[in-house]
Amino acid sequence: MKVVGLSGSKVGTKTRTALDYTIKSVTENYPATQTTLIDLADFDIQFSDGRNYLEYEGDTKYVLQSLMEADAIIMGTPIFQASIPATLKNIFDLLPENAFRDKVVSMLVTAGSPKHYLIVEQQLKPILGYMKAQIVQTYLFIEEKDFHRKEITNDDVLFRIDRLVEDTILLTETYKQIREAKEAEYDF
Repeated sequence: MKVVGLSGSKVGTKTRTALDYTIKSVTENYPATQTTLIDLADFDIQFSDGRNYLEYEGDTKYVLQSLMEADAIIMGTPIFQASIPATLKNIFDLLPENAFRDKVVSMLVTAGSPKHYLIVEQQLKPILGYMKAQIVQTYLFIEEKDFHRKEITNDDVLFRIDRLVEDTILLTETYKQIREAKEAEYDF
């Protein structure tokens, strides 16, 4: 199983910190899982211009192909100005409409205000649904007060990270079994 962690912003450290903990949880609890962490701050991503995602080159091609080849994506995003970052929206724009078909997508969100949980409900979930993702319904919302000096200091958040990882892996395995059973019904 291929799991990609995607940090959806070029600025800030909290989302990356949370994804580091999350990827560590995946590798420790599910060692057979192949994991990749993509931090958009580390890549030079082109703006979407309507081309097929296979026509892009360099960093853009690498990021898009990694997402398309993944079985599960753990998407991390900060909330800026009551919205998702433009860098993450650009990734959605670069991918085809059905990019997340047969993929499980879970989310962790970092924000300064507890009211920003609505951004996940009003913006992120509809985009992922449109792109045909199987969404892990319980997402992780982490507030600024849960961090200190680039470390997560709230034990409950660490517990919820482990739970998010477990839900993501379980749902990915379950959907894979369902698809295999459905395909086995056909004789050709």
